Amino acid sequence: MKLAVFEWKGARHIGVVSESDDTVTRLDIASDAVAEAGVTALIGRDLPATAEVLALSDVSLLAPVPRPRRNIFCVGKNYFDHAHEFASSGFDSSAAKGAIPEAPIIFSKVPECVVRTGDPIRIDASVSTAIDYEAELAVIIGKGGRNIAPEAALSHVWGYTIVNDITARDLQGQHSQWLIGKSQDSFCPMGPWAVTADAVDLADTTVKCWVNGEIRQDSNTKLLIFDVPTIIAALSNGITLQPGDVIATGTPAGVGIGFKPPKYMVPGDVVRVEISGIGTLENPVEAY
Repeated sequence: MKLAVFEWKGARHIGVVSESDDTVTRLDIASDAVAEAGVTALIGRDLPATAEVLALSDVSLLAPVPRPRRNIFCVGKNYFDHAHEFASSGFDSSAAKGAIPEAPIIFSKVPECVVRTGDPIRIDASVSTAIDYEAELAVIIGKGGRNIAPEAALSHVWGYTIVNDITARDLQGQHSQWLIGKSQDSFCPMGPWAVTADAVDLADTTVKCWVNGEIRQDSNTKLLIFDVPTIIAALSNGITLQPGDVIATGTPAGVGIGFKPPKYMVPGDVVRVEISGIGTLENPVEAY
């Protein structure tokens, strides 16, 4: 099931997106409950009654989790080809330990950097001009827990969405850690909606990214170094995961830093991310 968060008649709503992606059926849930929680307002409750059927063209889509309750958990170097690509880039502070990590590399992005499909990715040239894209499958946690075993991990997943983990590579290298370079304003496009866990086959889900119509990333979740159960187990090792937590699972090869010379984003570019079973997330690039 595809679930969208949208603005209509001055309020925020959740609705079920049609299979043809052209209509959304509004759910009868209080607008204030949706305001920041987005689709996570549905976690732990039965699906509300349905109301109007609306054309998607008549509503304004928001990110499925417009403002996460806490930082977005992210996994670095989690596809074999990207791990080698990034280790040779000169920006990888973990490269001394080898290209392929022995355990998941975890960092985070602040909640305030989330934007919706169609919103601009803003480049502030006074801060960075080495801005990169990273197409990623994101997990939305539905049931919290601590020290979750890998074999039980998928029972804690409510659904999935798409994240573009925008990164300022020079800041990433300058600070020898990733939060600042990953958390600039507008650096987490998310959407266009979320899907329930049954809609994604983790063993065979394509992850693709285009810049100005040129395909840059073309991979599959079956090539992850650490799969989703392993990621959830690692994150919950002494940390209590909470319903509504968002986990970005890593990006495949083909990011801008992997080209010689690098193909960083510039104002005027359009970046499109597509993940099978979910949809398409597209954002223009603008100067601040």
